[in-house]
Amino acid sequence: MLSEQVGRVLEELQRREIEKVYLVACGGSSALMYASKYALDREAKRIDSDLYSSNEFVYRNPARLGEKSLVILCSHYGKTSETVEAARHARKKGAMTVSLTNEADSPLAHASEFVIVYEEGKEHPFLNDPHAIMYELVFGLLHIQEGNRKFDTLIRSLAELRPVLEKAKEQARAAAKDFGRTFREANIIYTMGSGANYGIAYWFAICILMEMQWIHSHAIHAGEYFHGPFEILEKDVPIIQLLGLDETRPVEKRSLAFSQKYGENIIVVDANDVDWGQIDESVRGYLAPIVLQRVLRVYAEELAEARQHPLSTRRYMWKVPY
Repeated sequence: MLSEQVGRVLEELQRREIEKVYLVACGGSSALMYASKYALDREAKRIDSDLYSSNEFVYRNPARLGEKSLVILCSHYGKTSETVEAARHARKKGAMTVSLTNEADSPLAHASEFVIVYEEGKEHPFLNDPHAIMYELVFGLLHIQEGNRKFDTLIRSLAELRPVLEKAKEQARAAAKDFGRTFREANIIYTMGSGANYGIAYWFAICILMEMQWIHSHAIHAGEYFHGPFEILEKDVPIIQLLGLDETRPVEKRSLAFSQKYGENIIVVDANDVDWGQIDESVRGYLAPIVLQRVLRVYAEELAEARQHPLSTRRYMWKVPY
């Protein structure tokens, strides 16, 4: 089921020709866009796409940004100044702007042509979170302008995903508690993934471990592991390895095999362990990041509890000028 707000965007896309999609955000909002970038790379026949941090999007000022561009932006509170400026910049260039936010009356909402308000954590007849909305937008675009046949399957699967998520979270609780107890005093924890899942590794590293837990971290792309990062592996170095269900799973399995051979603190979070129920296999690879994020959020909660360091604690964010 599509929300009315998403429906209005798709109606407008039937009237416009789009040649380029720009995915623009910062931090966790940017991380959730990686899966959609992967989907666009895999599925688009004609439409090109890029993913930018908001500030660089403005300063880099892509030459192709214009009337045949779709710019999708996201900011949870709608107050991220860089993203607000990116929306204004895109509109000045004539691009179609669609912003995702939790606040309907936010600066980002006012700066954008179309606004989609999500309410994470609340019950809806459809999965109302930015990850799902991003897929509705990009697959809707591909369906309208390129005849992509996965749109209907994806929408049906999103409608059936909530029980899959709840069961995956419950199944992860015991392992997450053990993770929290084991690594509550860790000074550094790495995360690794590839393909549609890399954004989740990035989110967990910079938003959970660094921002919310003050633990040194870095998101390692599994395909880059053997080109430098694997030299940091020691027996006691913790690495969270994500295993997804998309075409890059062999890349993640290769890095995992090496880490398990030479390391002793490798935490595996595998989307293949999830009970997918009736979710169509053709879209499970795209939906895996949504499930993995929910599972890792349980890991974050248990780590925060074990460390007695609430996820809401900040040292600088929202407290000092920056």
